[in-house]
Amino acid sequence: MKLLLDSTRCQGYGLCQEPAPELIDLDEWGYAGVRVTEVTAVGADAAEAAVAACPNSALRLVK
Repeated sequence: MKLLLDSTRCQGYGLCQEPAPELIDLDEWGYAGVRVTEVTAVGADAAEAAVAACPNSALRLVK
């Protein structure tokens, strides 16, 4: 499964990092950057929570 970020949709709220700090970094303004694109079964729940937390649908999972 891949975690993808559409950076044009990210508004810098930073809500996605809280459930998945091992997968997502925030820059100094709060904009997301995906640290790990290939999500293992161990990180799947965190990735799904990060996707759900994004108010602008900037993150998505592709299976």
